[in-house]
Parts: sequence; structure tokens; C-alpha cells
Amino acid sequence: MPKNLEVTVDIAASPERVWAVVSDLTRMPEFSPQCVRMVALGSIRAGTWTINLNRDGMKYWPTTARILRYEPGRAFAFRINENRSVWSYLLEPTETGTRLIERRDMPNGTTWVSRRAIDAALGGEQPFEEALLRGMTRTLDNIKLAVEAYA
Repeated sequence: MPKNLEVTVDIAASPERVWAVVSDLTRMPEFSPQCVRMVALGSIRAGTWTINLNRDGMKYWPTTARILRYEPGRAFAFRINENRSVWSYLLEPTETGTRLIERRDMPNGTTWVSRRAIDAALGGEQPFEEALLRGMTRTLDNIKLAVEAYA
């Protein structure tokens, strides 16, 4: 059964500044080692669909998603249609700036097809989730660097 995953970083910048970076989907490939492209089909808001291209080494695969939550300065979340995972970015003000939390939740488990693909092509669930955690940490570290460079 897939686990919920969470990574947190504190950023020395206002939630508005962090939000400007996190909510710009065109920049996600700068930050995420797995994301090659994320394209919104329309204006970004709850209900908008995205088309995405992901990678793991030399393996590439497309996904689609629907934005579930879009609260400027506070929260952004989307559900990947192919595996039912929900990815979210939560922003919490702190005394020194913003705490940014990235989560991967699996509220309804995953699909049979996704489980088989992870086993066959991505080394199995545990190595895949360990790689996701490393990627999430790298993503937040990259966002922190980008935001603090201009804070």
C-alpha cells in the first residue's frame, strides 16, 4: 500500500513571495527532478486540468492532473488521474518567513496499472517512494534557493 509522504522547508521570504514561485507551473521543471513539463489547460484555478511529462532517469511517462485546491498564499493541490495521488504545497507563515510543506497523499490507494508499472519499471514501491522523498526534498531545496535569491 503506498504511503503518504511529506517534506518541509523553512524559507526566509513572505508567503506571497513563496506562492509566486510555487504556483508558477511553468517553473516546476526547474525545481523537481521528476517533472519535465507541467502545462495548465486554461487559467490556473481549482478545476483546471494539466498535462504533465515526468521522468526517472531515462524513463519518461505522461500524466494528467486536475487542480483540487488553489488558495493564493496558502495552498495548491492537484490529483494525478492515472494513479490517484494528491500532491500539495502548503504555505504557513513563520516568524522568519514561510514554512513550505510538500505532500504526496494516497487517500484512495493507487490503481492496479500504476502498481504494476512501479514494480516493473521503477524498482518496486519502496525504492520508488524513497526516490520520491529524495526528489521532494530536492524540489523544496530548489524552491528555497530560488525564492531566497530574490527575497
